[in-house]
Amino acid sequence: MNRGTRYPLRIIAALLLFVGSMAGGAFVGASVMQAGHAPEAAVTAAAPPVREVATMPGTFAPVVKAVLPAVVNISSTRVLRTSELRQDNPFGDLFPGFRMPDRPQRQQGEGSGVIVSSDGYIVTNNHVVDGATELVVSMSDKREMKARVIGTDAKTDVALVKVDARDLPHVTLGSSANVEVGDIALAIGNPFGLGQTVTMGIISATGRGGLGIEDYEDFIQTDASINPGNSGGALVNAKGELIGINTAILSGSGGNQGVGFAVPVDMVRHVMTQLKDKGVVTRARLGVYFQELTPKVASALGVNASKGAVVTEIVPDGPASKTGLKKDDVIVALNGKDIDGRSLRLAVGSMAPGTSIDLKVLRDGATQKYSITLDTMPADPQRADENQPFSAPRRNRRG
Repeated sequence: MNRGTRYPLRIIAALLLFVGSMAGGAFVGASVMQAGHAPEAAVTAAAPPVREVATMPGTFAPVVKAVLPAVVNISSTRVLRTSELRQDNPFGDLFPGFRMPDRPQRQQGEGSGVIVSSDGYIVTNNHVVDGATELVVSMSDKREMKARVIGTDAKTDVALVKVDARDLPHVTLGSSANVEVGDIALAIGNPFGLGQTVTMGIISATGRGGLGIEDYEDFIQTDASINPGNSGGALVNAKGELIGINTAILSGSGGNQGVGFAVPVDMVRHVMTQLKDKGVVTRARLGVYFQELTPKVASALGVNASKGAVVTEIVPDGPASKTGLKKDDVIVALNGKDIDGRSLRLAVGSMAPGTSIDLKVLRDGATQKYSITLDTMPADPQRADENQPFSAPRRNRRG
């Protein structure tokens, strides 16, 4: 009997491995083919959701080239009396009671501004132009022009100035309502009088308030470097849209430490529109003083709420005095939207006198509703709709 040819074991093993791999490959190939022709719904259901992540471009040069010509340097001159400078007696106790002659002194300042229209309107900070007797605007193309103040608003630190020119480069106004933490931000201005400078960072926070820098605070916080001289400069997004006006920094040294603040462009737009139309900003008033609701206060008042504004006083001649609103009432909603003390103040301050609002109020565990017609906020800052004392940290410095 012929026993046939005998093959070494290693050859048999190799043949078996080859045949198995071919079969597996054919099987895998068939599986891929079937998956490729499977109904789309089945593939979608089986695949995990994938979030598209934007990648950072290799350069922001095109954005900077578009925005830079619209960011200007502002040089201000103030004339102050010697007495206004509060100089100490340089002779100490040698001549007690000696006073320096009260003479005019010229004081120079540097800041930044952003051109917002082709006919020469420029937005900057109030503290850049406050008290200035002369303003000179320097463009990126080395042109220098005298500017005049159209109007200022110290409560938001926004000012509008104008130069007599046409066809000027200007920024596109974005929307600060669309700004999110983590967005790329570019700060453009005139730090330390060096001239136009660009820094990059991210949006660190939005809706910052309670810092004691301005009366109305809703700051965008960024770690893009903001330094003295950046005040009034542009904070733009990766598209080159203006999202804020740089105004202040939080610093123990006076220089940038990664915590800068910008007035959001939506607030800037509201203020500059009034300044352009009327030269002043008119705000509405509710006529109450209040403080933020805390868990301790909520427990003491017997209200079930995590945020709100606790009425501490009703202004006698204010709109709220004509309603049933009382001391210790907790305002928790304005026009159907939940609020806290700061957002109530911002909302009322952005409204026009004569506006009617609906308030939801908690009192002794029960809900009350009031409709109130707002009147005009007096110029006296002591009549503001807030009675919350705040001591500003010394480390707050203007940008």
